[in-house]
Parts: sequence; C-alpha cells; structure tokens
Amino acid sequence: MTRFRARLILALVLLLAGIAALVLVSGRWALGEAHRTADGAAHLAASAQAGLLASELQKFRLLPVVLIDYPDVVAVLDGGDAAAQARLNGTLELLAGRTDAQAIYVIDARGRTLAASNARLPTSFVGQNYTFRPYFRDAMRTGGSELFALGTVSGRPGLYLARRVDRGGRALGTVVVKVEFDRLEQAWARAGGISFVTDAHGVILITSRADWRFRTTHRLDAATLADARRTLQFGAKPPVAAPVTLAGSSATVPLGAGFANYRVATEPAALTGAHLVRLEPLEPALAAATTRARLWGAAILLLLGLAAGFFIRAADTRRLQNEARAALEKEVAHRTVELRDANARLTVESHERIEADRRFRAAREELAQANRLGSLGQITAGVAHEINQPVAAIRTFAENAMRFLERGAPDTARGNLDQIVGLTARIGTITAELRSFARRRTPATGAVPTGSVIDGALLLIGERARGVIQVDLPPALRDVAVVGDRVRLEQVLINLLQNALDAVEGRAGAGVWIRVTGDEMIQVAVADTGGGVDPAVADALFTPFTSGKPEGLGLGLAIARDIAREFGGDVALAPSPAGAMFLFTVRRA
Repeated sequence: MTRFRARLILALVLLLAGIAALVLVSGRWALGEAHRTADGAAHLAASAQAGLLASELQKFRLLPVVLIDYPDVVAVLDGGDAAAQARLNGTLELLAGRTDAQAIYVIDARGRTLAASNARLPTSFVGQNYTFRPYFRDAMRTGGSELFALGTVSGRPGLYLARRVDRGGRALGTVVVKVEFDRLEQAWARAGGISFVTDAHGVILITSRADWRFRTTHRLDAATLADARRTLQFGAKPPVAAPVTLAGSSATVPLGAGFANYRVATEPAALTGAHLVRLEPLEPALAAATTRARLWGAAILLLLGLAAGFFIRAADTRRLQNEARAALEKEVAHRTVELRDANARLTVESHERIEADRRFRAAREELAQANRLGSLGQITAGVAHEINQPVAAIRTFAENAMRFLERGAPDTARGNLDQIVGLTARIGTITAELRSFARRRTPATGAVPTGSVIDGALLLIGERARGVIQVDLPPALRDVAVVGDRVRLEQVLINLLQNALDAVEGRAGAGVWIRVTGDEMIQVAVADTGGGVDPAVADALFTPFTSGKPEGLGLGLAIARDIAREFGGDVALAPSPAGAMFLFTVRRA
C-alpha cells in the first residue's frame, strides 16, 4: 500500500509539473502568435491608410499649381477692380465645391486676403491678414509651402497648401488651398483600432481619435513650443502629451482603471517629415491565440491524464482495469469529437477568409481594369467599325477564292488571297495605331511625317470622321517631317477634330476641313461649319477651366497648346467667316 501511495504521489507531482510547464509554454506561444497576427494586421492597415491619404493629397496639390496661372488671380493680385475680385470669388467657390476643398483663397504680398471661396459666408477669409502664418512666409520665400494647423477664423484643423504667384520677376502673393480630413478620419475610426499621422516633431495631426489631435507622442523642445505659440499652429494652448505610451512595436492606452495593449506599425505619410502610425488592438488576436492554445493544452492534458490514469490503474485489479479502459475509450471518443468539431470550425473560418481575400483582390483588379479601359472607350468605339469592314471583306474574298479553286482558276484565287493579305495588314495597322496611342510611355522628340500624324488621328477617330472630315494635304507636304512625338501630336489633332465634330453634330450641311500649308513652320488648320466660339470665352479659351461646352471641364485646349509649345509650335484660334477655325503650328524638322 505504501508503494502504491508513493507511486500515486509521484504521478501527481509529475502531472502537476507537466500542467505548469504546459501553461507556461502555451501562454508564451499564445502571446507570440497574437503579436504576429496583430503585427500583420497593423502593417496591412497602415499601408492601406497611407496610400489612401497620399491619393487624397495628390488631387488637392494640383489645385494651387493650376490656379497661379489663372488670369483673374493675377489681375486681382496686380490691383484688379471689384469686378475681377467678384469673378474670382465665384470661381474659387465653384472649384472648392467641385473638389471638396474646405477653402481656396488668394493672399497679396502684404499678407492680406483679397479673394476666397467662402467670401459670402460669415467666416469669410477676405480681409484677414496671415503674415504670421508660416505657410504664407515660406511660400513667399521659396515658392511653395505646406502646413497643418488650426484655422484662426474657422477654428477647424486642416492642411494648408500654398503656392506663390510670380509675374515679371515680382512675387504678387500666394494661392492657398485648405484641406480637411473629416471623412478620412471617420473611415479610419470605423476600421477599428487607432490611426494617426504625426509631424516631424511627433505632434498628432490627423487621427481617428478626435481628442488626440494636436497632442504629442513625446515631449517637445522649448523652441518648438515657442514657435507653435507664436504662429498659433495648434491654437492658443501648446500641445500636451497624448494618452499613449509607445515602446517599439508595443503601445499602451489607458482604459478605465487599467490599460489596453496595442501593436504598432509605422508608414511614411505623404507630408514632409510625417509618419502614419497604426495601433492594432492586441486583445482580439490574444483571445483567438489563447483559445487555440487552450484547445491544444486540453488535448495534451487529456493525454497526460490518460497516461497517469493508466499508470495508477495498472496496479489495480483487472476488473477495474477493464472499467477504466472502457471509460477511457469513451472519454477519448468524446474529446476527439470536440477536437474534430473545433478543427472543422477553424478550417471553415480559414477557407472563408481565403475566399474573402480572393474576392477582394478580384474586385480590386476588376476596378483597375475598368479604369484602364474607360479612357479608351470613346476611341475604340470608332475603331471597331474600321476593323469590321476589312474582316467582312476578308470573309468574302476567302469564300470567292474557294469557288475559284473549285472552278480551276488559281490565278484569280491568288488575287483574292493577295487582297486578304492587304486587308489583314490594314487590320494590323489599325490595332497597332490604337495600341500605340493607348500605351503609356515617355514622350520623345523626333522627326514625324506630317501625313502619318493626320492619318493616325483620322484612323483613331474612325467612323465619326467618315463623310464629315475633308483633308487638303498637298503631296509635297505629306512626307515633310515635323518636330515632335507622334502620339502627342496626334493627341493635339484629335482634340481639335473632336471639338469640331461636336460643334457640327446634328447640323445640316455639317463639314470639317483639315488644310495643311507652310514652309519653315507647318500649319494644320482645322475648320468647321458649327456655331463658332462664344465671344464671352474667346479671350480665355486656352485658360484652364474655361469651356464653351455646358459639360466641359475647360482643360482640352489648354493641354493641346501646352503639347504644341513643348515642341516649339502653338495652337491658336483664327478668324473664320463661319464656324470656328484653329491653327495647329509645328516646326519643320
């Protein structure tokens, strides 16, 4: 009996030691697995959110670059009258509404706001002096500046994008676009966890936690605090520490009487010196890992219990041994079913996650494909007719060739086959032209035959041009080479032709003419029998955002002129007795 008791005590000691070791090992494994899972989720979310922020900023950074060349901006800064100021206020209000910019305003060289998109609101910036703002001073000194700050009038935080306006060697003032990130922050908040963007000093600028804005992740030096008070960048109060403790890849945030643990991922943000920080909660990943560890621990403990029971029961009678074996088998079967069910659930969840990821990737690829094809839709619709005609002719010639071969007329059949070869070459020319026009590549300056530019443009416009466009190209000028990149020259000509075709659409006796003349400079005139150019927009026709079409953006002619001037030419409106005529001038190579 004493020996049996000693064995029983030894078995219990070994069992308790095994349980303690198992708890320790499983706890460490669960924590490590939770760290890996949360780290992966944090890096994925940080990368996606940094990309979304970059795309948001990219569209707004173009606005001040375009507006510094807008005629009314220069006129107002150069002492323009009240009418010019009123027009500019209306234009800025329209652009702010279309682009979702919070505010767009123009500041003269003395720091006084002359025009703004919110001129009609009680919170108008007109008349405000911003000489104390770093974005104004830096833009006047270097040409451009960006600053995230609290608005002194609106009291709302946002990013200020400033660009200097220069004319005749003088700095007239700046154009400023203010961008707010409310919708972006709301999207981050809905995603769970905590996301925020810090500047180079560790001040939180954009955040899914509104109470963290303009707080810091570490202590600021005295000079930075003094500069913040002087410029009112973060309001009247200096930034204080945010309720978060960052320690490498880990972070803690106060929660009730305790703390919530997070894993940290950092990505460079699309602001100077800024970083996007993602705090992924550790608790969900730890709970899932702990559950798995407990399942495996239960299985291991079951095996240990079985081994201990077998060791203890070995000294007992065979009857007890048989009863214990039966009970053991029943328990094993029960536990095995539980483990199988748990494993099946984990397998289903894994497959569901893989399928969801596949659907996400497929949807993202379909969206990218639709975006790529959308820009080619207008051109390919016209090219389809150009390809259908030779395909139909190829079939006819092939069928005729078979008949001629059956009748013993190989020479006639050979002629039909030659026609088929020519038609397939034409299809190849059409598809090669379309592929060349669609391919994204770096423009190159070279010598391009005038005739090939016109032929390529007409080929891409396709059926819409047939019976409407007439070409007057002297044979002596067809092979004359001009300076430029063929695809970009075709882009200019296609823009002019599409405008002309739009002008004559639905008119009786519609007609569009292309006339080529010139000596040292080659002039391609595009004329139509439409209603002509509205005199109200004629002087500003090549200015961005000016259009005679109700739905036009006013960028096509501005882009066409920029391309022509890049190669030493020009695009201009010419006098015409009827309709409109544009002169596309290029240098002879």
